[in-house]
Amino acid sequence: MSDLGSEEFEEEAETDLGEYDGERNAAGERHGHGRARLPNGDTYEGEYAYGLRNGLGTYRFKNGARYIGEYLQNRKHGNGIFMYPDGSKYEGEWVEDERHGNGVYYYANGDTYTGEWFNHRRHGQGTYIYADTGSKYVGGWVNGNQEGGAELIHLNHRYQGKFVNKYPIGHGKYVFDIGCQQHGEYVQSETDKGEEEEEEETSAVIAPKWKATKLTKLTLWTPAPEKPPPPEEPAAAATTAEEEPANAVAPEVAESAEPPTEESTEAMTPPKEAEEEEEINKEDQADQGEEERETINTSLEEKEEETKEAEEPDISRDD
Repeated sequence: MSDLGSEEFEEEAETDLGEYDGERNAAGERHGHGRARLPNGDTYEGEYAYGLRNGLGTYRFKNGARYIGEYLQNRKHGNGIFMYPDGSKYEGEWVEDERHGNGVYYYANGDTYTGEWFNHRRHGQGTYIYADTGSKYVGGWVNGNQEGGAELIHLNHRYQGKFVNKYPIGHGKYVFDIGCQQHGEYVQSETDKGEEEEEEETSAVIAPKWKATKLTKLTLWTPAPEKPPPPEEPAAAATTAEEEPANAVAPEVAESAEPPTEESTEAMTPPKEAEEEEEINKEDQADQGEEERETINTSLEEKEEETKEAEEPDISRDD
């Protein structure tokens, strides 16, 4: 379906300015906001600058088409909406009266194209949706035709590969929703080539045929889980989830809360040998003190006896 509209007839109306009601500048030119009725029946209402449509405006064609958007020196330039007589519509960017940039085209049969435009044609990257089947083409375009790497998405499967002049060509694959994918390539058979050479008068291009090579399982992409940051403690001090009980506490708290071990008990209480040795030492000290007291008493008794003997007279001696 052609996406050309009535905008090509807009230029013809400029040969006769027709009727005008609106603002003018000092030179008498249409300048500011105004309304014009052209001799061919078209009408324009919007902004003017120095006698030309410039700025926002609405142009209505006598055949029912209509443009609402920006103008620059009488040309559609900027963002605008063009509604065609057949019911199709374009919303997007314009450059010098041509669809150029990014825009959406709504076709009369219900199809839609969303993507890039160049010189009035689909060119670049874009998505075309077929209304009757629900299929969708997502990929490259060149001068209005599907070309380059793309994906053709159907109801329960999709094709991924390369397109040339709206036909798939070369290696690609079909991806099925049942969980498998078929690899292969689109080739033009020798029979097709011969027929094309014999029937040179036929302008129709023979579509290439699909040749499958292998069938593989569908590999679904799943996001990898994020790994938690490593613990700050050394690996030797950390315990695994299996070894660590559910009510585990921090190592510092665990050390203070743990019952004393045998080693700590030995460190806290003196051993039995030490106690016995200490008792023996006490007994020896007691015996030693007793001996010292006896020795002192004995020496005192001896001194007393010597004193008595010295004081008593010698009765055995004759006078």
